[in-house]
Amino acid sequence: MVAQISPSQLPAWLASVQQHGQPVVLDVREPHELALASIQADGFELLCIPMGLIPPRLSELDPSRPVACLCHHGGRSMQVASFLSARGFTHVANIAGGINAWSAEVDKRIPRY
Repeated sequence: MVAQISPSQLPAWLASVQQHGQPVVLDVREPHELALASIQADGFELLCIPMGLIPPRLSELDPSRPVACLCHHGGRSMQVASFLSARGFTHVANIAGGINAWSAEVDKRIPRY
């Protein structure tokens, strides 16, 4: 099952899954989107793999580690989170609202696009 968390709920989710290994925030946006707006790792490892490259790069992810997926508004990240969950990843969350919500809730310095 994929948990739906808002950006402001991420710290609590990270704390709740910490015992399963260092959490990963998987940003599935395209490189040009990352150039416009990005987050800094804080209590998690940040990996940036575009959605379309997840299947061929799946071996770069550890299914036992917690993964929270991030995109622009939450749609692509939900698809990736579901994909991971279906492949045995046990602690998966979707950051609902994506980087757009992150800018509104957590860090207003992050540009909205």
